[in-house]
This record gives sequence, C-alpha cells and structure tokens, in this order.
Amino acid sequence: MVRGSLSERRRLAGYALAVIGAAALVAVLVPVREHLGLASDALLFMLLVVGSALVGGLGPALLASALSAGLLNFFFTEPFHTFRVQQDTDVVAVLVFAAISVMVGWVVDLAARRASAVRQAAELEAGNKLRTALLVAVGHDLRTPLATAKAVVSGLRSPDVVIDRADRDELLATADEALDTLAALVDNLLDLSRLQAGAMPVRTRPFPLEDVVASALEDIVVRRRRVLVDLPDHLPEVVADPGLLERVLVNVVANAQRFAVDPPVVRAGGKQDRVVVQVVDHGPGIAAADRERVFVPFQRLGDTTPTGLGLGLALSRGLVEAMGGTIELTDTVGGGLTVVIDLPGVAAARAGEPVSP
Repeated sequence: MVRGSLSERRRLAGYALAVIGAAALVAVLVPVREHLGLASDALLFMLLVVGSALVGGLGPALLASALSAGLLNFFFTEPFHTFRVQQDTDVVAVLVFAAISVMVGWVVDLAARRASAVRQAAELEAGNKLRTALLVAVGHDLRTPLATAKAVVSGLRSPDVVIDRADRDELLATADEALDTLAALVDNLLDLSRLQAGAMPVRTRPFPLEDVVASALEDIVVRRRRVLVDLPDHLPEVVADPGLLERVLVNVVANAQRFAVDPPVVRAGGKQDRVVVQVVDHGPGIAAADRERVFVPFQRLGDTTPTGLGLGLALSRGLVEAMGGTIELTDTVGGGLTVVIDLPGVAAARAGEPVSP
C-alpha cells in the first residue's frame, strides 16, 4: 500500500473493523476472562490490530491499538471497570501491549506498502515491455509501407525521372497498396485499443451471412488469390454486427492466404441455433501448444512474416467475443489450420439473447 493508495472504502472498512472488532472481543471475552487470563486476551486484541492494519493501513491499526489497550485496562485488569491498575505487573503488561501493538501495526502497514510497491514496479515493467514490443513492431511494420509510398511519390514528383504511363500506373498501384496496408494496420491498432478500453460500439442484428462474406472478399482483392466459398442455401441468419464481422472475416481470410499455398475455403452451417463459420486452409498449421499465443497482440510465431503486427487474430477474437461468439483454432483434415467462428443465430436471439438496437 503506497501511502495514499488505499481507497476511501478500504480505510473506512479498517476503521470499522477496529471499532466493531474491539466491541465484539469485549462481548466475547468478558464472560470467560477468569479462564483465559490477560495474556490470552492481549493476543486476541493483537490479532485485531494486525487485521485492521491489513485492511485499512496504519490509521486503523493505531485506532485498534489504542482501543485494545484501553479495553484491556478497563475490562481485563483488576479492579475491573476502572482505569486504575491494582498490580504493577498488569501495568507493565498493558503498557508493553500498547507499545508492541503500535509497532506491529506499523510493521504490517510498511510490509503491505512495500509489497504494493513491488507489484506496481512489476506492472510498470510489464507495461514497458509491451510498449517496447509495440515500438519495435510499429517501427518496422508501419515504416515499411510508409517508406514505399513516400519513395513512389518522391519519384513521381522528381523532375529528373522520366517514366512512361505504364510505369507510372504501376508505381501508383504500388503506393496505393502500401497505403492500404498502412491504413489496415492503423485501423487494427485503433480497434484493439478501443476493445481493451471497452469503447468499441457493437450493434448486432440478424442478417444473411453471405452478404458479409461477399463484402469481406471484395476487401481482399489486393491479394489476387482465390477464395472458395461453400455456403448452404438455407443457412439461418446470423446475429452479429455486420461491419465488425466483415473485419473478422477479412483478417482471418487474409491470414489464411498469407500462410497457405492453396486457396482457403470459407464454409458455414447451422448448429443448435448457432451459425458456425469455418475458414479452412491447408498451410503449415499451428502447433496446439501455440494456438492461444497467436491470439495475444504483437505475437508472430517465429517472427517470420515480413509484415503484420500480429494483431489480426487478437483483434478478431475480441470482436467475435464482443458480438457474443467464440473463435478457436482446430486442425484441418489432411494438414493445415481451420478457424472456427461460432456466432448466435436468429433462433438463439429470439430465445432470449440480447440484440443491440
């Protein structure tokens, strides 16, 4: 507990424990004080001091210490119900208890504050590592398309460079593709930050899955590779946010294209009032032990891919879960990876699942 770091509720709880705990101990111990003795009573009050320090810090511990010393004197040393002490040994016992309880409360509070400082330092170090990973990733993956676009524009503007129309069109296409890559990376970063902050708007509604699949495939035309689509004729409508689901499919299909030689296959089917979408590829696949790690931002297995911040699957999981679904990875029969996206269907929504306006 760094000084001032305890919430007002924690401090109030500590003071309440000190007062109520002291009163409760008196009510319990007075009827049996002839059997326990002053030493046992003092140990129980010492436990109250330690508990007050752990809950509310030093202030409640000092209050518990003062109350405990006074109550020990008033109720547990002869003559009872007065603050006079008949035996010198009881005077020493009460004074020693008061001193020890203050020291114990201070030590417990200090140890707790040091433990809190260690935790905060560990959290800061973890945050610094994450920021370092982000800077390293951004430094390479965002700079590359930006440098490409900058080089193209500078070349086209240079009066010393003479190019024909075909070369000019090719350079503009290269710059356009680089800027699309840059925009996609920035969009993923912004969306991931909004998801983590709980600020991502999600508006789910029923709609035909084939509409979003078609829109998603149009967004990946720059890949110039086929995608096979296998959707049944009577597929139930899916309940999701069309824009977010399109982002998910773009990320997952693009990831499959990046690692697989053959065209990936997009399949779907109904399953117990759910709509299950599968993106199947026959690429190298991912080992079972690494499948959860690919959903962590800025993780790229082996760091062998030339582009990408490792955000695609992390963002996809966040978006799918925000829409009330799940996403998992399984083996493809014959080798490869299958991404399984499970979302609510129309029947599930009618049965009571919430649908955003």
